[in-house]
Amino acid sequence: MSVEGSVAIPIRRRPSLLTLAACVIGVAVAIPILGVLAHLLQPSGAEWRDTAGIVLPGFLLNTAVLLISVAIGTTVIGTGTAWLVVMCRFPGRKLFEWALALPLAVPAYVMAYTWTDLLQFAGPVQTALREAFGWGARDYWFPEIRSVGGAATMFVFVLYPYVYLLARTAFIEQSVCALDAGRILGNGPWRNFTRVALPLARPAIAAGVALALMETLADFGTVAYFEVQTFTTGIYRAWFTYNDKVAAAQLAGLLLVFALALLVLERRSRADRRFHHTTPRYRPLPAHRLTGWRALAATLACAIPLAIGFAIPALVLLRFALFSGDAQWGARYVRLALNSVTVAGLAAIVTVVVALALAYAARITRRGPTIWVARLAGLGYAVPGIVIAVGVLAPVAAFDNALDAWLRANLGVSTGLLITGTIAGVVYALVVRFLAAALQPVEAGLSKVTPNLDGAARTLGAAPGESLRRVHAPMLKGALATAGLIVFVDAMKELPATLMLRPFNFDTLAVQAYNLTRDERLAEASTAALTIVAVGLLPLIVLTRTILGARPGNAEPPL
Repeated sequence: MSVEGSVAIPIRRRPSLLTLAACVIGVAVAIPILGVLAHLLQPSGAEWRDTAGIVLPGFLLNTAVLLISVAIGTTVIGTGTAWLVVMCRFPGRKLFEWALALPLAVPAYVMAYTWTDLLQFAGPVQTALREAFGWGARDYWFPEIRSVGGAATMFVFVLYPYVYLLARTAFIEQSVCALDAGRILGNGPWRNFTRVALPLARPAIAAGVALALMETLADFGTVAYFEVQTFTTGIYRAWFTYNDKVAAAQLAGLLLVFALALLVLERRSRADRRFHHTTPRYRPLPAHRLTGWRALAATLACAIPLAIGFAIPALVLLRFALFSGDAQWGARYVRLALNSVTVAGLAAIVTVVVALALAYAARITRRGPTIWVARLAGLGYAVPGIVIAVGVLAPVAAFDNALDAWLRANLGVSTGLLITGTIAGVVYALVVRFLAAALQPVEAGLSKVTPNLDGAARTLGAAPGESLRRVHAPMLKGALATAGLIVFVDAMKELPATLMLRPFNFDTLAVQAYNLTRDERLAEASTAALTIVAVGLLPLIVLTRTILGARPGNAEPPL
């Protein structure tokens, strides 16, 4: 006992190289976030102060309604469909297993455009109803798409794949041993799901819901198009209408506090409960074949979210692109697609590496600054891209100027703008923006790995870095693939940060779509929007199927 104690003390007091590196990386990623928080105590402009008391209650109410609606909707759809495709066999399951993630390829603002075109008064749906029943303009009621409810619906059907991907991975990794224990205790199928499988998957589900909520908090295109006043539209209004950057940063700081509160509440609700396996034995989950109305209900439960979130918007975009798309389609769009894939791919790789280092360092230390650095660095997901861009621009420009001045003075060499004028600045902003999107699935994956493996690796003399490379990383293939998938697709759709920080003559598909929709040329913008969807589909499908192959034992559950 005394020997073990004497060995354990210096290990805890001497931080490893991995821990130090994770702290340095985390601080570098958190610098733009700290810049936003620094504005919280500064005085804002008088014009904005006079207006804030009138508009802030509306911001709070609309934001709260959106968050509650998205949390409930994404949890129900994402968790329900994940359980169906993992545990049941029904017509179309093989297709739905990977296709349910496809709405991630559709930007929320693009979905808002397409559904508005379909459901507005002059759209095909209401026109067909009036022609079929002979109704006039005031003879019937139809839900208003441009409303808080319409925006919440758009977010739910675009963002549920966050919960679906993480929940499915968690369900796949569960062993039938846990469910057998539930059956021995008298649980039926429904109670086994709610009392055994669902609690075991809770870290992954909570991570997916947190990602969806932070994406909702930071969205601008959808709520602006639907004329819903939220914190994000308030940030843009304070910045561009009142020219008050301090007020905009203060609103962004409130978003950060809101996001931090969501994460802290979820982690506190878990308390000291553990979700990893307590036995190395693993038996694949049994699959239940559904027949009759149950099979039909399962097929519809998976088909409806896929149709609303992907199939119908894609068909509308295809119709626009074929009949009145962008006349510049051709080699230029190949270049735009390559630019988008390059930036998104680099951002995904760097973000996943940073997330893995931060999450693992927090795991092995369990307390101290490492955990708080990881939490702070992951808050960028709740901040609009334009605020991140400004937060990145100041320190990066200062670094470029300082480096150039030093080289001029000591070596007589001018480097110019090494980061600000290249895609490195864009990648840095995207890492800051989407680090939380990678941290959540990586942390959820690490929570499934029993701490006994850490102790066994230390007993065998493995350093933390070696333990991560040889033990943990191979067990996290599914979580890492999920994190890379989410970051890549999100980076493909990101607009404000790319628009502000991109090098000269370096446009992306998102920038092209924005330039056209800004001029109300939606039909022409459909070409760029459809290309974003098409370019994001292939890696989405490949990575989704890779996650499927990452199940323990790499075997299909027996029927």
